[in-house]
Amino acid sequence: MKAEVDKNKCVWCGSCADVCPADAIKLDDDAAFVTDECIGCGSCVEVCVAKAITLK
Repeated sequence: MKAEVDKNKCVWCGSCADVCPADAIKLDDDAAFVTDECIGCGSCVEVCVAKAITLK
């Protein structure tokens, strides 16, 4: 499993990047994105205030 960000829902708050133990979430100009380092732990899903992240 890997985290996936819905860029239409992302509010660019950075909470997901702050809690990611693998440092696999980065912020670009308008949304967060997940790198290949994602370990599928789900920490980002739990803290996402916009419900923009899912595990797939």
